[in-house]
Amino acid sequence: MEIADRRIDGGKPFDWGRTSEDYAKYRDIYPPEFYRRILDRGLCRHGQRVLDLGTVTGVLPRNLYAYGARWTGVDISEEQIRQARLLSEDMDIRYLAASAEELDFPDRSFDVVTACQCFWYFDHGKLMPELCRLLEPGGRILILYMAWLPFEDRIAGESERLVLKYSPNWSGAKETMRPIRIPDVYKEKFELVYHEEFPLQVSFTRESWHGRMRACRGVGASLTEAEIALWEEEHRKLLEKIAPENFEIRHYGAVAELKKDRMDKKKVRPGRRKQYAD
Repeated sequence: MEIADRRIDGGKPFDWGRTSEDYAKYRDIYPPEFYRRILDRGLCRHGQRVLDLGTVTGVLPRNLYAYGARWTGVDISEEQIRQARLLSEDMDIRYLAASAEELDFPDRSFDVVTACQCFWYFDHGKLMPELCRLLEPGGRILILYMAWLPFEDRIAGESERLVLKYSPNWSGAKETMRPIRIPDVYKEKFELVYHEEFPLQVSFTRESWHGRMRACRGVGASLTEAEIALWEEEHRKLLEKIAPENFEIRHYGAVAELKKDRMDKKKVRPGRRKQYAD
């Protein structure tokens, strides 16, 4: 499904379905400490009903499945959901191809809602009331993010510059460690109860890093086939010059946990800007 949003990449259309196979192969890369942060919050554990928004290939449900939560993953891309089902054949995970803003679940169907690497894509004016409806009183929204640090890691920085050569308006670039920004509308029904930002080292080979970069929005999801071929040729040559066969890329992870008000009272608080990334 092609998406064009003027807030993201200057409105350049992108379609995650075009890169679903690469996404399945190269973007299941969160290290164990990333998942440990989730579990240490007491979330996505035994008995909890968890809704994973923007589930893509089911990365979160699959990697946390052993901890006993009952997972439902939704994604707007049918191709991503197809990959998620293939990768979860031996797991009891429910997947749906659907818009996060238009879910047809009964009230109070979930204890936790997760959104990993996708929160900036949503229409929050529509989504926030829907999540409030779907969550139990005191339920949680857990927003998760991980990004490479181009100003601190040479390989990441050089690869990012090459993406910008082909997609100059790509808004997933130039990341620095920072808290996840929460749109003001959530303060009407939710309270920010926890946030954390932490450094991470993620291991790659030349091939897996090349695949990870190709699977980003600025390349595989938006460039033409001819442009991707040119980018690939340049990127492989670049990695031969600057990267050993095995290496680590400096990243950071971020977590924000929102709690649904038990009394559901409206709150008004100062706002923050939104974040739009890869």
